[in-house]
Amino acid sequence: MAKLKIEALSDDKPVKVTLELPASLHRDLVAYAEAVGKESGKPINEPLKLIIPMLTRFMATDRAFAKSRKQSHSSGRNG
Repeated sequence: MAKLKIEALSDDKPVKVTLELPASLHRDLVAYAEAVGKESGKPINEPLKLIIPMLTRFMATDRAFAKSRKQSHSSGRNG
């Protein structure tokens, strides 16, 4: 099996988030949690906890976002 982008979840203080997911996305999230659990050997009982590491990973690997953020930080220092 190919290595998943999200690994086992770290113990972190939970953050409450309220949002609505389309049913198909929720099913995919549950399936992804099962795959992560099998790969890591640690079952994920709350698939919604995957949202934070997924968003973190997405933003960390989005080159356009990184470039934009870098430009914002450098223009903030000059102004």
